[in-house]
Amino acid sequence: MSLRAQITEDMKSAMRAKDSARLNAVRLLLAAMKQREVDERIELSDTQVIEVIEKMLKQRRDSISQYEAAKRQDLADAEKYEVGVLSTYLPQPLGDAEVAALLDAAIAETGAAGVKDMGKVMALVKPQIVGRADMGKVSGLIKARLGG
Repeated sequence: MSLRAQITEDMKSAMRAKDSARLNAVRLLLAAMKQREVDERIELSDTQVIEVIEKMLKQRRDSISQYEAAKRQDLADAEKYEVGVLSTYLPQPLGDAEVAALLDAAIAETGAAGVKDMGKVMALVKPQIVGRADMGKVSGLIKARLGG
């Protein structure tokens, strides 16, 4: 079953269970996916759906920190719930050892010698770890391994 079909089924389940909080979170995700499909005139693959989810998660985490700074715990809790719902659609995260092994293999395969070759390594690694590791952290690890 595709990720899109799973999300649609979860929406139907939330409707049947009358779980309005979960239903709202799933509907927001479906709306974001539909918006991207309309904007780009494409049908999203599972990888692209994961990218949409990651973007939404980043937005929610930013909102949580701002709400907590403004002492609005009620709004922060609502965002945290949405983070929990959205996170269920991401694949299992990679461990540090798995990320390190992928980076070592990519560096060896591309023959990267310095920071100027970072783009080649990122291009090779990104499809393998999208949604499974923090890309900012991975970028820092690549830079460190290439002597940056």
